[in-house]
Amino acid sequence: MPQLNLPLCKYEYEPEINFKPQMMTDVHSKAVRSYNMSQIKGRDTRPEILVRKFLFSKGFRYKLNVKSLPGKPDIVLPKYKTVIFINGCFWHGHQGCPYFVVPKTRTEWWLDKINGTILRDKTEHNALAGLGWRVLVIWECQLKATQRELTLANLNRTLNTDTGSMKILANKDRPF
Repeated sequence: MPQLNLPLCKYEYEPEINFKPQMMTDVHSKAVRSYNMSQIKGRDTRPEILVRKFLFSKGFRYKLNVKSLPGKPDIVLPKYKTVIFINGCFWHGHQGCPYFVVPKTRTEWWLDKINGTILRDKTEHNALAGLGWRVLVIWECQLKATQRELTLANLNRTLNTDTGSMKILANKDRPF
């Protein structure tokens, strides 16, 4: 997989498995926490929609959550042979991010869950790279108001360059 110079769209580090981030006491009751967790969506999240609107406004056309690809990427740009994952900092264990704090209750369970997600992400990204796809990761914190413009500009620049010798597949050869 070719290395991209994307400090805001690609992993800035090699994800570590089994790390121990800072801890935080839960400020909600068990019932309130349960309700809050039940309201978290897995797709069509605000960060995803923000990136999709940006891509569409720049003329990029994409597919969503393609099931035939490893990891079911959030956004697939077949013309550019590129997939984009928009990761939540908490759920995907964004190291060094202030939005990633492990809950104080059931700490071991959360660490197992988040470490499993990190391992699964790495496996899926390697599988996609092995299939010839360029994998980009955008973290939720990079889409906050202070960094959004720079992150989206980097994404646009990355998609418009760095295609190198990637072969664009004909419609009949696409895996989806």
